[in-house]
Amino acid sequence: MALGIDLGTSELKAVLLDEGGTVLAHAGVRLGISRPQAGWSEQDPESWWQACLSALHELRQSQPDAYARLRCIGLSGQMHGAVLLDQADRVLRPAILWDDSRAIVQSQWLQQLHPEFAAVTGSLPMAGLTAPKLLWLRQHEPQVFNEISCVLSPKDYLRLRLTGERVSDVSDAAGTLWLDVAKRDWYEPMVQACGLRLQQLPRLVEGSAASAGLSAAAAQQLGLHAELLVAGGGGDNPVSAVGIGAIAAGDGFITLGTSAAIVAITDHAAGNPASAVHSFCHALPQRWYTMGAMLAGASCLRWVTQLLGQANEQALLQLVQQRLPQTQPIAAAVPLFLPYLAGERTPHNDPLLRGGFMNLDYDSSPAMLGYAVLEGVGFGLLDALHAVQSAGAAVGACALVGGGARSNYWAQLLSNLLDREIHTLIGSELSACIGAAKLGFLAYGQGAALLASGMPVKDRFFPVAAQQPMLQERYRKFRGLLAAAQALHD
Repeated sequence: MALGIDLGTSELKAVLLDEGGTVLAHAGVRLGISRPQAGWSEQDPESWWQACLSALHELRQSQPDAYARLRCIGLSGQMHGAVLLDQADRVLRPAILWDDSRAIVQSQWLQQLHPEFAAVTGSLPMAGLTAPKLLWLRQHEPQVFNEISCVLSPKDYLRLRLTGERVSDVSDAAGTLWLDVAKRDWYEPMVQACGLRLQQLPRLVEGSAASAGLSAAAAQQLGLHAELLVAGGGGDNPVSAVGIGAIAAGDGFITLGTSAAIVAITDHAAGNPASAVHSFCHALPQRWYTMGAMLAGASCLRWVTQLLGQANEQALLQLVQQRLPQTQPIAAAVPLFLPYLAGERTPHNDPLLRGGFMNLDYDSSPAMLGYAVLEGVGFGLLDALHAVQSAGAAVGACALVGGGARSNYWAQLLSNLLDREIHTLIGSELSACIGAAKLGFLAYGQGAALLASGMPVKDRFFPVAAQQPMLQERYRKFRGLLAAAQALHD
């Protein structure tokens, strides 16, 4: 029996997975985000641990026999966050998250001073990545910076609380900008450029390797066996890939959660930093992935739902489907939407870029605005797809995972926009948890057959040729609107 824990931005999830790949139980605990200033995004690491305790307590109550038979734990989590520890492993300040844009100047400085590093680290310096955040701290919070004994990624803070060990895996480490992604080891020149030493970074393991054992204190608190094995785990996208079975070169998928991304699995490091394409390590040895990342995905739908006073996202989606059926062309009067509520990564690398509606008039309705948001996120993914392909990665039919995958309407729209088959999967909302549990099994010496198994297909969606000329014209206008938005802060 394996436990998979996924520390997301808005929710911590956990599953109990048996040896045959069946989810026996799952639990989730919502998380809050603090935005003390414009462009800032923070969370208290203690809230992650409390959410973890609550989720595991729920699993223990619902499946006591299975919980007692746990032999391994796997971890997944939001990437690029900075958890700062002192010598006694005390948290020095709230964690700075992946969608925080305060380190714009510092990311530009790194790019200007060390442009050659991008080919090694797999990505351009970006405000949301971990390394520029530390430069910002050195400049603006020097007392905190000087006390740093270790920098951890978010899910590795949970590992610290579970095991007492400072360890990370190469897939999460790749998202810090401090890793040589080809060699899968820390890249000292970039570490030093941020004013840090290698001794301030955690020990590295592969995602499928054992990282540490459960400490006696954590075992007692959780009602588990001491020394229970904890696998390396990984970042949320690569671990989701393990969950859905995207483990071979050529596999691809789209994540549509708080953020969004197009991911293509490769057997070598293959990025295009000039187009803000990431090339990071997979959670499995000798595998990498090329990714086009958007900072706002399904969170745009959540935002517009609240803005319009709709009961929930499903209610707005039903309204869109009723008023703008996909069997009819979209009217020219329907607004356009830029999905850049938190800036953007691929391909623009512009943390100051912001979202907006265009073509509003007195007849604009909630259904029209809802549709525009779905379409705008799709156009952003189309830009990301073009960038990923520019890196030489092949992207064929794609699985769609994340909260946005629950909407058949959105899945069909994405198929039309991206001009390829899109398929949804049964249980994909738990893909990161399941992938983490699979990595736990591998670290325990089991699960090789389970690793190769994917998730059953729920629905398949194919491009509708009749819809594409209209969408291509709207995409042309979207690109013009994007250029205008970029000019606002140039």
